[in-house]
Amino acid sequence: MNQGSDKLKAFLLKEARAEGFSECRIARAEDMPKAAQALAEGIARGHFGEMAWMAETFERRSSPLKLWPEARSVIMLAMNYGPEEDPRPLLAQKDRANISVYARNRDYHDVIKGKLKQIAGKLAARSGAEVKVFVDTAPVMEKPLAEKAGIGWQGKHTNLVSRQFGSWLFLGSIFTTLELEPDASERDHCGSCRACLDICPTNAFPAPYTLDARRCISYLTIEHHGVIPLEFRTAMGNRIYGCDDCLAACPWNKFAAQSAEIKLIARDDLKAPLLADFLALDDTAFRALFSGSPIKRIGRNRFVRNCLIAAGNSGDETLAARCRLLLEDESPAVRSMAVWALARLLPGREFAALARTRSHDSEEIVRREWKREEETLCI
Repeated sequence: MNQGSDKLKAFLLKEARAEGFSECRIARAEDMPKAAQALAEGIARGHFGEMAWMAETFERRSSPLKLWPEARSVIMLAMNYGPEEDPRPLLAQKDRANISVYARNRDYHDVIKGKLKQIAGKLAARSGAEVKVFVDTAPVMEKPLAEKAGIGWQGKHTNLVSRQFGSWLFLGSIFTTLELEPDASERDHCGSCRACLDICPTNAFPAPYTLDARRCISYLTIEHHGVIPLEFRTAMGNRIYGCDDCLAACPWNKFAAQSAEIKLIARDDLKAPLLADFLALDDTAFRALFSGSPIKRIGRNRFVRNCLIAAGNSGDETLAARCRLLLEDESPAVRSMAVWALARLLPGREFAALARTRSHDSEEIVRREWKREEETLCI
């Protein structure tokens, strides 16, 4: 490497700071056999559930060079999105909907991709090199690359942890044909700590550094289609989109608020919204409310399905009227979860009377919900 590389790195850091990134570091574009092996093992064990694209894109995802053979360096950028306060106390407010911190503002994919394009464009103009930008949805192993670049390390919860920003970092990457001096990788600083593992409400970690997404509330509320498996419903509490428990439990978060200005401030209406309001959303209202939000990608039906589980866990009988209306919903998953919620919100006799008139649904999954709840109540 030469002095020109150092100047380009200084230029990149300056531009990254101007765009609101907290970190900008370099990794060499090369094979990462350890990360590729871990990914292959997770696929083989079925840990990715319905996320079939993980297996379909494995070859390209396994190495930066498989994705773009001409790449020589990967510029990894990270943006701090640490919340102003611990999100976990909201779990105790059962009439409120708990939305993951990262989803309380604009879709970070759009925000970060636009900023990456600005930086990459300036780098290409300055150096003449080819560049490509990637954010999350592309087949890039961002967390192993961020560890390789020295931004942080993959903690026992499998997310990136930084000594400066804790577990609250968005990641993006710029691949380039430039030969840039790589930064030193970061080592693991988790030690004997198990805070992130022990707090998980669904025991989604079969071992440290291993996540079974099929048990993860983030996966269940966002990626999983159809009804939520019965064994996870109570554990979901009022989490209707994602789960921050393992991130929020990380002791390294104590440094996050001190390190950088928070660039993505949560929308006031999404900090502690009422469940009742969300249960009333039709498709048009859902799209309007979550325009520009990452929540929009799961669609209204999955969103309301999640809210019905939260309603069933709330113990708030005033929500029963909203849930009852959703027995007429066009979505079988919504109707199914409305049955589950009502079985927990209505007195036994009232639910039994309702079951006698409504349990002959056209869809088998809905009829199964009625039957199970009737048997539970010994109707």
